[in-house]
Amino acid sequence: MRQLFHNPVFRLAIAALLLAITPACSKRGGAGGGDRNIDYWTCTMHPSVHAKDPGKCPICSMDLVPVMKETATLASSSKNPPQHDHAAMLAGKPTGSSVTSSPSHEFVVPVERQQQIGVSFATVEMKSLSHSIRAVGRVVPETQRIWRVVSRTAAYVQELGVNAPGELVKKNQVLMKLYSPELLTTQRELIDLLRSRDGTVKNTHSARGDFQRLIESAERRLRLWNVTDEQIAKIEQTRQAEESLPILSKVDGVVQNLPVTQGASVAMGSPLVEVADLSVVWVWGEFYQDELPMLQIGQEVTVTSSSYPGEKFRGQITLIDPFIDNAKRTGRVRLDIQNPELKLKPDMYVDLVLDMDMGKSLVVPVSAIIPTGKRNIAFVDKGDGKLEPRVLELGGKFGDVYAVKSGLKQGERVVASANFLIDAESKIQGAVKDFEQQ
Repeated sequence: MRQLFHNPVFRLAIAALLLAITPACSKRGGAGGGDRNIDYWTCTMHPSVHAKDPGKCPICSMDLVPVMKETATLASSSKNPPQHDHAAMLAGKPTGSSVTSSPSHEFVVPVERQQQIGVSFATVEMKSLSHSIRAVGRVVPETQRIWRVVSRTAAYVQELGVNAPGELVKKNQVLMKLYSPELLTTQRELIDLLRSRDGTVKNTHSARGDFQRLIESAERRLRLWNVTDEQIAKIEQTRQAEESLPILSKVDGVVQNLPVTQGASVAMGSPLVEVADLSVVWVWGEFYQDELPMLQIGQEVTVTSSSYPGEKFRGQITLIDPFIDNAKRTGRVRLDIQNPELKLKPDMYVDLVLDMDMGKSLVVPVSAIIPTGKRNIAFVDKGDGKLEPRVLELGGKFGDVYAVKSGLKQGERVVASANFLIDAESKIQGAVKDFEQQ
C-alpha cells in the first residue's frame, strides 16, 4: 500500500479526483448558504447603504432589509427605461420587457417587516362631513337704535332726570330739563297769537288766516328745539308757557353717555345725552380671508360668552364687509342678535361658532396622506405585503380626515401610520420614481 501511494501515477489520479469533487461541494454549499434572489441588503432610512450580508445600518443602526434581484432590476431599469408600450402597461397588458411591470407600480414590503416598523391601516369609507369655523367678536349697539340729543338753542341745564351712564330708562321718561330764554319767548309768542286769533271777528277770514300762518310758524320753531307735539298741544290748551323744556327719552334703553351736569350752560349743537336700545345688538366678528367664501348672508351663528357659561345666543349674518384688514388678513362680519334681557353688553368679547353641513364624501385619515409638494400620495394595501402608491385629489380637510375626490374606492385599505418609512422603502424599490419625474 505504501508503495502504491509513492507511485507517481497513483498520486496524479488522486489529485484529479479531488479537483473534480471540490466545485461540486462549493456549489452545494452556496445553494444552502443563502437566498440567491437577494441582490443586496440596505437600510429603509438610508438607501445609499448597500451590504452583501444582513446586519445593522452603519448610520442609524436599524436592521438591514433585503432587496430582491427582480426589484433591483426594476429600479435600475427605471434609470435607463427600455422602450415599451405605455398604453399597454396602462391597460394591464404584458410588454416585451423581460420583467413584467404592473401599471400600478406595486412594491412588496413583507408583512413581518410592516409589523416591525409599526404599519397600521385605515379603511376608506363614506362619511357625512361637517365643518366648524370659530372666530371672536365684539358686541356693539345697533347704530339705528342709538338716540343722541343735542341742544338746538343756547340753554342751561336746569335739572337732570338721570345721574350717570348705565341707567335704564323708559320711553317718554324725562332725561333733563333745559331753561332757554329764547324758547320761553317763542312759547309766549305762540300764546299771544292764539289769543289774538280767538279775539278776531269770526267773519274776518283773511285776518284769521294770517294769524293761523303765524301760529304754525311758531309751532315749527318749537319743534326744531325738540319740543314734542304733545308738549305743544299742552301749551296751546293751557295757554301757559313752560319755563323749562323737558327732554324725553324716545325709546326704552340704557343711558350710554351723559356729558352735562346740572347748572351747566350749553351752546347750540352741544351734546346732551345718548340713549341706546340694547334689545337688539350687533356683534362684529373677524374671520380669516380663506374662510370668507364659506359665509353667506342669513347663516345662523352660535354666540357664547365666558360671562354666561353653557348659555348660547343665536345670531344671523346680516353683513359681510368686503374690505380685508391689511395687518391681520381678516374680514369683518356683522351679526344681529336678539338681546331682550340685556345680557350682551357693549364692548363685550364673545366667541362665534359656525357649523356647516358639507355633504358626504370618501374620507381617509390625515396621517395616511404624504404631500410631495405637487401631489398627495397614499399607499393602498393590495394584500400579501403588496402596496401600491396612489395619487389622490383631495377635497379639503375636516378635522382629522381628508375628503377624497378621486384616487380611491370605498372599502380599500390605506397605510395610516409609518407611511414615511413605507415611502422610503418604495423609493428604494423605484415604485414612486415615475411620480417624482413628472
